[in-house]
Amino acid sequence: MRDAMKVLVAVFSCTVMANAAFAAEAPRRVERGNLVMEGIPEIPAELTERLNRYQQVRAVGFSGWLPDGSALISTRFGETAQIHRVEKPLGARTQLTFYPEPIAGALPRPNQNGFVFSKDAGGNEFFQLYYFDIATGEAALLTDGKSRNASAVFARDGKQLAFSTTRRNGKDVDIHLVGFDGKPSTAVLEKEGAWTPLDFSPDGKLLLVSRGVSITESELYTLEISSKTLTRFHPTAEPVFFGDALFSHDGKQVIFTSDEGSEFRTLRMQPLAGGAEKKISGSVPWNVEEFTLSDDGNKLAYVTNEDGLAALYLVDMKTGKPLAAPKIPVGQIDRIAFDSKSQRLGFSIDRATNPADFYAFKLGEKSLTRWTASEVGGLNTSTFAEPTLVRYPSFDGKSIPAFVYKPKTATGKLPVIISIHGGPEAQALPTFNPITQFYLKDLGIAVITPNVRGSDGYGKTYLKLDNGLLREDSVKDIGALLDWVATQPDLDASRVLVTGGSYGGYMTLAAMTHYNDRFKAGIDIVGISNFVTFLTNTQDYRRDLRRVEYGDERIPEMRAFMEKTAPLNNAAKITKPMFIIQGLNDPRVPASEAEQMVAKIRTNGGEVWFLMAKDEGHGFRKKANRDFQAASTVLFLKRTLLGE
Repeated sequence: MRDAMKVLVAVFSCTVMANAAFAAEAPRRVERGNLVMEGIPEIPAELTERLNRYQQVRAVGFSGWLPDGSALISTRFGETAQIHRVEKPLGARTQLTFYPEPIAGALPRPNQNGFVFSKDAGGNEFFQLYYFDIATGEAALLTDGKSRNASAVFARDGKQLAFSTTRRNGKDVDIHLVGFDGKPSTAVLEKEGAWTPLDFSPDGKLLLVSRGVSITESELYTLEISSKTLTRFHPTAEPVFFGDALFSHDGKQVIFTSDEGSEFRTLRMQPLAGGAEKKISGSVPWNVEEFTLSDDGNKLAYVTNEDGLAALYLVDMKTGKPLAAPKIPVGQIDRIAFDSKSQRLGFSIDRATNPADFYAFKLGEKSLTRWTASEVGGLNTSTFAEPTLVRYPSFDGKSIPAFVYKPKTATGKLPVIISIHGGPEAQALPTFNPITQFYLKDLGIAVITPNVRGSDGYGKTYLKLDNGLLREDSVKDIGALLDWVATQPDLDASRVLVTGGSYGGYMTLAAMTHYNDRFKAGIDIVGISNFVTFLTNTQDYRRDLRRVEYGDERIPEMRAFMEKTAPLNNAAKITKPMFIIQGLNDPRVPASEAEQMVAKIRTNGGEVWFLMAKDEGHGFRKKANRDFQAASTVLFLKRTLLGE
């Protein structure tokens, strides 16, 4: 990664000039700690002060229950998110891990007072797994310290852990098993492709595993651990996507999600030995996002994504009939899990006007119990704005969904930020973002988050509408959104900025090359500037999966299309100011994608602010870095979109 630093191009720094937002000076680069800045003016103290309360907001991610009935959560009280323990509703949070790097999450160990967690170094996503013993407070490394390791799953008795790893060759993702006796892990599946462990059978003799091909195709297998024999489960004639899968309590059934014969991923159950499947969520015409089974096998809970909002369902596994569940606030539900006594269900709820917190309820009760109350910097959440779901027509008549956030109190036509999600197989959802609320309340800017074609959540046909040679159809959806903005009496079509991260960063750059004259500026965060160079330089374990979505650059026709449409090769069309943000250690979209775009725009006479963090990867996760990114972004908005 140090080599990436050597190829950073010299750039123009920007200063405030009379009646001009930008003025070029001699190229200069400024390094402050781990941040590399080019062209970013000093952040006014007044702006930093205004942002401060919004940057103190915390959120909670539920990780699971411990055997004694306490819960593990992830939250931040310092620079990074760490694991904490909560013993009762609204009880004190006891921090357990203390690392400079953020902890991705925790997996409680069955029947033991401990958990497995993962962390990387500087955002490089080469995650290592550790076992934390709560009684001693000690953490032990379970993996090799070098490869990428993920998707950990415990055996029912807690004596073994299965996980996926790139250890063998850095490209294929195998499956290893490890005990807790200090011995190194052993491979149980070494095979070409991307393999993920899903669940152990109750007797610990079988593993459910999946082989991922793309967001629209995967395969399910059982793996006999002793003989390492793979057996295809539920083979299909046509490509099908299987999501998660679990063994039933007695091990005789497999519960899984699949889009076979459906636009959406439905929850099903089928005997392990073969036979007719039963659809559990067949009456719900939306994707099942996650599900979980109680330890006694009597209750099943699942969450659906219904037009961007989460719904929770409970099923009695003895009768197959639905059970009553408490009313859930409008928002997103994440990481549902029953406690070890099969009496409570816990999960996180994230709402557009409140940060995520941990909730639970006892089965049979009609109300939720709130376990955590995350701070919001002393701000009044009643002033935060909820989005409105709209649909607008695109160039070919397709209806494109989008969430529109508007300030609660505003007069005149509002400037607009179009914020495009990554993925591309992701979905813009109405979750809490304190900086978005700052844009609305303090700056008076409307924010629109579209789900252009290729987004998840609207059926597999919609998901495939941007693949390969159809890539620029999704960019046209942004053009159609600009047309829609122009028809809205309270939105100012002459003051629009586009932004996005990862694939959304590509969309930002592409939209700027197509609709430069209709934007005031653009902000690209860890975005792809050329799919050919991206596929050449992304990590080996990701390349083939990305080729399914973006196209195979080794095919001459596809390569020619990629080069023709690449924002990098059309950068001369961008004449409006750009802000490009990147993590040096990004394993998904290498820093070279940002660096070459900055160089090309400036070669063409364009103006760019550039921010890179040497201790970050695919986006900024450390508070100090995120705070500076937010402050410099607001300054960029004020100089460009607001014309200050």
